[in-house]
Amino acid sequence: MAEKSETKVQATTATQKDIDENKLMAVLSYIGVLVLIPLLAKKDSPYAQFHAKQGLVLLISGVILGVVSTITGFVALIPIIGWIVGLLVGLAIFVAGIALFIFVIMGIINALSGKMNQLPMIGQYADKINI
Repeated sequence: MAEKSETKVQATTATQKDIDENKLMAVLSYIGVLVLIPLLAKKDSPYAQFHAKQGLVLLISGVILGVVSTITGFVALIPIIGWIVGLLVGLAIFVAGIALFIFVIMGIINALSGKMNQLPMIGQYADKINI
């Protein structure tokens, strides 16, 4: 019997005032290195920190994808085996990049909606960040 997988809601809750005042900061959390702004400037806001931690995990994931992509580019220079490995890993990187982009869109929508829902697959890692 298959169980439904639901996105976990953050245990820490934010007040409505906190949400209203920090929606912009929460959105910045999902725009690359701009994650540092709410991460460092809004330490007192549970809402901004929740989204900043998720944005930080997305940023780190994107950097890792970039490094793997670069290494794959060099491996792909090797005739035949490198081409095959490059093609397969390149496709996986492409799919992962699309997934990260979708997570960014989901995070921005959650931030603008005033929700503190964890993003699929990465939310569990964001919970472990203590800043």
